[in-house]
Amino acid sequence: MNLLDNLEKHFRLVETQKKALAKLGIKTLEDLLYYFPVRYGDTSKVSQIESLVKGDQTVVFGKISGLKTSKGFIKKIPMSEGVLTDETGRVKLVWFNQPYLAKMLHEGQLIRAEGKVSERRGQGDKQLYMSNPKVEVINTLPDGVGDSLFAKNNDDTNILYPVYPESKGVTSNWMYHAIQKTFALKILDTITDPIPEFILKKYNLPNIRTALIWIHAPKKQSDAESARKRFAFQEIFFIQLEKQKERKLWSEKNAFVINTNKKDVEDFVKRFPFKPTDSQIQAINSILVDFRRGFPMSRLLEGDVGSGKTAVAATAIYAVTKSTPKGMSGLPAQAGNLQTAYMAPTEILAKQHYENFVHYFEHLPIKIGLITGSECQIFPSKSNSTKPTKISKTQLQKWVANGEVPILIGTHAIIAKSVAFKHLAFAVIDEQHRFGTMQRQKITGKSQTTPHLLSMTATPIPRTLALTIYGDLDLTLLMEMPHGRKPIITKIVSPTDRKNTYEEIRKEIQAGRQLYVICPRIDEPDPTKELAVMAKSVKLEAERLNAEVFPEFMIDILHSKMTPAEKEETMRDFSNGSTQILVATSVVEVGVNVPNATMIILEGAERFGLSQLHQLRGRVIRSNHQAFCYVFTESNGQKTRDRMKAFTTAKNGFELAEFDLAQRGAGELYGRKQWGISDLAMESLKNIKMVEASRTEAMKLVDTDETFKKYPEIQKYFAEQREKIHFE
Repeated sequence: MNLLDNLEKHFRLVETQKKALAKLGIKTLEDLLYYFPVRYGDTSKVSQIESLVKGDQTVVFGKISGLKTSKGFIKKIPMSEGVLTDETGRVKLVWFNQPYLAKMLHEGQLIRAEGKVSERRGQGDKQLYMSNPKVEVINTLPDGVGDSLFAKNNDDTNILYPVYPESKGVTSNWMYHAIQKTFALKILDTITDPIPEFILKKYNLPNIRTALIWIHAPKKQSDAESARKRFAFQEIFFIQLEKQKERKLWSEKNAFVINTNKKDVEDFVKRFPFKPTDSQIQAINSILVDFRRGFPMSRLLEGDVGSGKTAVAATAIYAVTKSTPKGMSGLPAQAGNLQTAYMAPTEILAKQHYENFVHYFEHLPIKIGLITGSECQIFPSKSNSTKPTKISKTQLQKWVANGEVPILIGTHAIIAKSVAFKHLAFAVIDEQHRFGTMQRQKITGKSQTTPHLLSMTATPIPRTLALTIYGDLDLTLLMEMPHGRKPIITKIVSPTDRKNTYEEIRKEIQAGRQLYVICPRIDEPDPTKELAVMAKSVKLEAERLNAEVFPEFMIDILHSKMTPAEKEETMRDFSNGSTQILVATSVVEVGVNVPNATMIILEGAERFGLSQLHQLRGRVIRSNHQAFCYVFTESNGQKTRDRMKAFTTAKNGFELAEFDLAQRGAGELYGRKQWGISDLAMESLKNIKMVEASRTEAMKLVDTDETFKKYPEIQKYFAEQREKIHFE
């Protein structure tokens, strides 16, 4: 028996279970053991319906029936209703502003309902109901509510029961029994602990065998918490080990030494159409210091949308372009300039940067190239020194290879094997979270001498996440907006104010402005699918706006299921003003620059992390026109009100990211899947002490033993886990 044994070797699986397990990423016994509960139920907190009292925050299990949609009598708010029945009685469930819930549940299903018990007057008496309860479809009932799979301890103390994420064909209960069967195989006897014992003792963490038992079958909450803490530490610790190893290896490489003339740089900055902020000046100075060190820079530049990251990058590129390849150890003086590669995630963004850089460098006698999947351009053209022109890919690659093009801007096409540089000294990656580790390695591997690396992102993230994910990078923050930029007016819109808001927007569009409408979903929720995200969809909202609200304007849609060519065409039409309203998912959050789009509607705003809302709002701060953000929520709970208040008052995205981390947990942070970290480790990022401890221990180990020769279990862990953990 081996941890890496396929599940089918020990379990009889039907086809639906095989598909469900594959969807959940569970193939081996080890995968199963590391599939952790999302929470723990406590049978002592389960109420029977007959015992409910107004004001209770409780959990009730039962059968749902009487599902229907309706509208409030006075405010006409759309609602879903149902009746929950157990052996002791019935209670009404009401969901305000969520009419689709009635379609998502089915008559006769067993559900778990959690929420607050409220009271309202009925026909001459008072009736209890649960307002906006959280519901979960279940297959069996826990102890005390009928047939139970979870018995009580001998001392008659209620125990916790694990609740696992489910997929069609595999229930939480199946997971529970499968893991208990795996324990019975004595699999724990074969497991060795990858964390050195002295670290476990130092931070009072349980060993691997104890932690696995405690996380899957805890007898008390403190055991479960201790186990979760250990596995979160383990994941972050190994990410830190990898990052610190990368950092050390990077610092041992050679890079071009770029010495800059201070006055030259100051003169270049004076050409900006705005006065640079103090943050921009500090960022530029940090980069120029890195350029002189002799080993490659590895820096992340973070800043809100519109904070001027591109101007900082342009100044750094100017410094590189003004330098020649002489002075590099072992390299004789040669004619030509040092080169820069600038990689953007989309063609539209690459072209926008190309146009900006043409403007930045038009006063200099240098060539700037553009390379994308569909075309290549060069500036200046032979026929017109003030404009770029299209050229063949072969010609552009030839000029780049012989050093005639100091600045090359492009998409993924820039890292193709056919693109070679003569003296690549600087690589810039825009919206770097869109690119993986391999792509970053490819662009920095375009030269025998390692180029300096500047990654940029508009994604505001908390300090703990930055210390973990970007442990191999130096961090620079742009905390200010350019002078003269008007703050966005953000309005939280109640359901009754929609009509007035649409009239405000109509006047702005008639005056020549454009509008984004952001929805959480692409398609309408499928009523046959359980636990689907129940929110407004791009397609239906576009149809509704076109038919009922703005029939006089051109409306288009944008979402992730469209092909790259379709997305490019849609954004081109919106950029040139052919489309007045763009209804989209959050796919528009990265880098799209349409200065004339000064309004944005955020539908179902509570379904997005605050950092993501902030980025979406940033789409309309690209000009000096007054910008507006209209926020529509489906929930009016206290937590939603607190979050929306923070959204309207926060000074910057970093402040919002920290607020979201504290209030909602790291699992709700913008684009959590992009980080390649489990939900458990993401949640632990609330604990700055734990993150700093894992970072400190990793740095100590790497400083003394970067290949981990003294720690064979660490080597073994990396060998087995490299495909599972994505260090990006």
